[in-house]
This record gives sequence, structure tokens and C-alpha cells, in this order.
Amino acid sequence: MKILNSLSPHMHWLLRLSLAATFILHGIPKFPPDGLVQMGLPLVIAWAVAFGEIGAGIALLAGAFIDERLTRLGGLLIVIIMIGAITLVHFPQGWVGRGGMEFQALMLAAGMYFLTKGNKV
Repeated sequence: MKILNSLSPHMHWLLRLSLAATFILHGIPKFPPDGLVQMGLPLVIAWAVAFGEIGAGIALLAGAFIDERLTRLGGLLIVIIMIGAITLVHFPQGWVGRGGMEFQALMLAAGMYFLTKGNKV
């Protein structure tokens, strides 16, 4: 138990790094956002999603070092983007399987964690 308790304050890094990397690496290929436009998103929303994904990842990382508000902003961007992705794309596919929303729901939950907790562990 002592080891687990001593590691506890640092475990946010596993979630923070994996979520930030996922958003940054999923956002980069969206430039230009032609694929999102072909899916029916208006061009301005497609650009917002592309910038939002990269910005969310950067904010999560920077927030750990600069200001907790950046962590919360990253969480907020993730929540907004994941609600949109689940609503517009993944919900009709169900929970599991091709196009399902289980991964997006997990990222939504992680985004909610950072939005509500900030840097508090």
C-alpha cells in the first residue's frame, strides 16, 4: 500500500500523456479538414475540430507546468469534441464494434476528469 500511495500523486501523468498524445496525433492528419467536410461538417466547424484536437493536447501538457486553467481548458475542449464525435458519428454505431463509441466515451470521461479536477490529484 505504501508504494501505491507514494505513486498516486504522479499517476495523472499516464492519463495526461496518453490523452494528449491521442488528441495531438489525431488532430494533425485533419489538416486540411477535407475528410470532416466530406462527412458533412461545415468548413468552420471542421477547422475548429482540427485546431481543437491539437490545442486540447497541448493545453493538457502545458497546464501541468504553466497554469491549471490550461489543464481545465484542455479538458473542456476534449469534452466538447467528444460529445460532437459521439453524437454525430459514433452513437448510431452502438457501444462496441466497428465505429462504436466505447473509445470516445473513455476519452470523454478522461476529459471530464481534467475539466473538473484540473491539476489536483
